[in-house]
Amino acid sequence: MIEVLSSGAENERRDRQIRLKLYSSQGVLEYWIADWRRQTVEIFRREAGLLKLALTLYREDTLTSPLLPNFHCPLGQIFDS
Repeated sequence: MIEVLSSGAENERRDRQIRLKLYSSQGVLEYWIADWRRQTVEIFRREAGLLKLALTLYREDTLTSPLLPNFHCPLGQIFDS
């Protein structure tokens, strides 16, 4: 699941808290939150039945996932688009 943060505190709270809980309860294996202001992607992965923050990637990093073995994308390309 990929979420791009919306503007506004209430929208950000929804994406970071409410949707995280919803996706966790529905069995989502990974949840990516892209923050266009900070140019970061937070990767949440299922651990012990819950989605937990696994890592935060920055503009200079490359996005990969064990769920998508041949996928790789430099974050700079995402934020420059």
